[in-house]
Amino acid sequence: MAAPDAPLRKPDSTRLPTLGDAARGDLSPIVERKLGEEIMRDVRRDPAYLDDDPIIEYLNNFGSALVTAVPGARGETNSDFFFFAMRDTALNAFALPGGFIGAHTGLMVAAQTESELAGVMSHEIGHVSQRHIARMLGQQKQDVLLPLAAMILAALAAKASPDAAMGVLMGGQGLAVQRQLNFSREAEREADRVGFQIMSAGGYDTTGMVGFFKRLQSASKLYGDIPAHMASLSSHPLTAERITDMQARIREIPRKPRVDNVDFQLVRARARILQDETVSGRRDAKNAFETQLKETHRHQQAGAQYGLAFLALRQGNVADAQSWLEKARATMKPKEGVFSIEAGAGDGALLFDGLAIEIKLAPGQPAAVVEQAVKDADAARQRYPLSRAIARQYGEALIASGKVEEATRYLREQTQLYREEPKLHDMLAQAYAKQGRIALQHMALAESYVVAGALPAAVAQLDLARKANDVSFYDQAVIDARERELKARQKLEKEEEKER
Repeated sequence: MAAPDAPLRKPDSTRLPTLGDAARGDLSPIVERKLGEEIMRDVRRDPAYLDDDPIIEYLNNFGSALVTAVPGARGETNSDFFFFAMRDTALNAFALPGGFIGAHTGLMVAAQTESELAGVMSHEIGHVSQRHIARMLGQQKQDVLLPLAAMILAALAAKASPDAAMGVLMGGQGLAVQRQLNFSREAEREADRVGFQIMSAGGYDTTGMVGFFKRLQSASKLYGDIPAHMASLSSHPLTAERITDMQARIREIPRKPRVDNVDFQLVRARARILQDETVSGRRDAKNAFETQLKETHRHQQAGAQYGLAFLALRQGNVADAQSWLEKARATMKPKEGVFSIEAGAGDGALLFDGLAIEIKLAPGQPAAVVEQAVKDADAARQRYPLSRAIARQYGEALIASGKVEEATRYLREQTQLYREEPKLHDMLAQAYAKQGRIALQHMALAESYVVAGALPAAVAQLDLARKANDVSFYDQAVIDARERELKARQKLEKEEEKER
């Protein structure tokens, strides 16, 4: 079923269309999610995967707000979305099976407003909610899902298509699967319409979708050196028809001017630096920030100052990092007695506090400064109880300050509450190592590998734990039980692979 042609008029009462079994084909929601998780395990191991807590947290808060803006945006499968970033200068975003949505750092840097970013991300949410990937893959037999996963990963590695998840394929079989991987024109229009509904309901300026897509259309001309057999597999054709359709929708509803959260500018600054940390990349980032400092809007100025602070930190200059951070805070500090239209748009406090802790935990900092980082991180987690980035920083600060007993207690609690966060298991292993508790160190590392989907490596860690000199009788029992469980899972996965 296609999305309704009429633009959204009452966001609170509008539901997105759902697809029936006929459209879904043979690909079940469970298989779709499993395929997405399988791909994500490899994506996370890709050096281009940007494992930066503040950026991931921002994208997921931002994306989750979009998803919850319209009833039914999660689709009939009620997808659990996960948003992540890839270190790449291309203006690109893509959807993977099962609700995983990636954005290239180039996209984040190029977006001039949150509304532009919302337009692109809402479009990708539209692909997921309407199960476009499942509809394409569902027409295949289940025994070809693993080859398709490999093809999608090849596309991600190529990083040249306008849609990395569904685009470029190397070799002679590329043309044979083109029809299977390319989104149809109708699917693209449907994602545009659904995305338009989502961003409008979320309170974003819908002109942002057209503005950014026009910029993306211009940027696509930069791909002129791609070999013809690869360029032909572009799966996000930005046709004039699509842009005209969006413009028509925009004219039918009042424009919603919106003041961006300053977090958008701060995260853009981090992305600009982390996407290219070569000497030339850092030089270009510094030049961009210095130009941005001349802007009159204080969000732009604060973003540039934050960027210069983060850049100085990455270069090991903690004094300059602290100085620029203080300037960024001062820029965003409300002026007494002066009314600001930006009130309520966010002051960047969470990201400022996080960077302040990063600076105090930088290599070479005196013990007293690291001790202060523990206090600051503890206070921050009280202020921002929902921030997983701050929660992990507190664990890092405890370890860095030598409070390993306290760190292990805290991290054990955290791993019980948030079992799917590999960083927590890694930090717990680090704390155990500092205590000389080798068996527990390997057991914690095993759990990290389980989360990453590397079951053989997890079993190997359990074997090392069993052989450790400090392993207790209780530890042995836990290791044996966990090993049996993991080996049973390995056997089941091998059987499923044979069936395919």
